[in-house]
Formats: sequence, structure tokens, C-alpha cells
Amino acid sequence: MIMQQLPLGVRLQDRATFDSFVAGPNTQVLARLRSMTAGERAIVWVCGPSGSGRTHLLHAVCAAVPLALRVAYLPLATLPADDGAAAAFESAAEVDLLCLDDLDTVIGQPAAERALFSAYRRLEERQRSLLVSASQPPAALPWTLADIGSRFAASEVFVMHPLDEAAQHEALTRRAAGRGLDLPEDTARYLLRRSPRDMASLCRLLDDIDVASLSAQRRLTVPFVRALLDET
Repeated sequence: MIMQQLPLGVRLQDRATFDSFVAGPNTQVLARLRSMTAGERAIVWVCGPSGSGRTHLLHAVCAAVPLALRVAYLPLATLPADDGAAAAFESAAEVDLLCLDDLDTVIGQPAAERALFSAYRRLEERQRSLLVSASQPPAALPWTLADIGSRFAASEVFVMHPLDEAAQHEALTRRAAGRGLDLPEDTARYLLRRSPRDMASLCRLLDDIDVASLSAQRRLTVPFVRALLDET
């Protein structure tokens, strides 16, 4: 693989794989994205709120693509406005699978949309694939270039749904295990009761607690976690 083409300073999350993703009500999109890694041409749009797992899934796709295929991942929310996104689109159209994260952050920027349309058409001509994440479906976004908006509106669109408490518990426990952490059941339940319920916030909190526990040489007991939360 000409592996993930990334803007300077950006790297994929090592733990963001299909196996570490708890699907909950999102089994359909998980199955569809797994199938994309086989190389069959597709244009897929995945949307949902922040913390719903969109970025995790895009990273997982990149990690699972076979060695013979080229994939590019662009985290658009981190790129300079308009010209930065336009340059990224222009340089990424020669891959087999282009993954665009947070595309809605550049919608409404004329230069970016023109470059995106050009990249879309180039991928289409070459029978290559495009995977997009955004906060909303394509029809709900304020496109300045109607042609590219209509193309995406005709793509496969999947809406991510939030995890229930049981699935969040599983996801938190699985992430802890991936970090080599022993997260007791009572501590996991305490975190779910006391913390923001979106997975992005929970994962960041778990990472912070991991660092604190290593520094203090303490296990992740409820009293230890309670003391940390009371300090913040």
C-alpha cells in the first residue's frame, strides 16, 4: 500500500480498528464499511454528531485496506480554510480510496468545493471509491456548488446512532483493555454515571485517568476516580 497519505503532523489512531468499534445500533454501517475495504467501487457518506464514532470508522477502514490498494485520509477540520482543503483534494484524487473526515467543515467554501468536485470526477472516471464523514446528510448542507451536492445526495448515506448505556459500557471496557488497563465493572459504571455520555468525551476522560493512575501508581478504583473527577 502507498499507505495513508496524511497532512504533516497527522497520524491515524492505532487503536481505531473494526475490532475495537462497538457498533450498537450501527451494525449496518459497520458491515458496509468493512465491505468497502475489498476494493469494490462505492461512494459512501456517514453522518452523525460529534462522538458518534465517525472518525474511528474512517481510521478503521484505512487500517483494513489491503496492501495492494492506495488510501488517503484527510481530516478536513484540521486544515487551513478554503485553500488548504482545496490543495488537499487536488493532491489526493489518484488513490484507490479517498477518506474525507468532517467534510461539512469546508462546505460553503467555493475553492474547496470546486476542488472537491474535480477530485470526485477524477475518482469517478477511474472507478475508485470515496468515503465521507460529516455531521449531517448531504442534502442538509449549504453547498455553494449544486453539482457536487447533488452527486453526494445520490450516494449511499448512513446515519450514525448513539450507543445506549450497555454499549457505552462495552466500548469503555474495550478501550481500557486496548490500553492494557484493568477497568473494574464498578468503576466503569461510575464513569458512565458521572461523565458526559458521548463516547469521544468518555474516551478522552479514560485516557486522562490512565495517565493519572500511572503517575500515582494507583488502580482504577471508584475512590481514586472520584477524587480525580472532584479535582477537575
